[in-house]
Amino acid sequence: MKANDAKRLKELEKENVQLKRIVANQALDIDLLKFVAEGKF
Repeated sequence: MKANDAKRLKELEKENVQLKRIVANQALDIDLLKFVAEGKF
């Protein structure tokens, strides 16, 4: 693996973590909206 390949891999891993966090936040938002829509608050 070349140095630039390793650098790109680290960048992609960092981006992947950020995207996973966004997806998790979206899932929480959806759950919250479902909770409110069902009138369980």
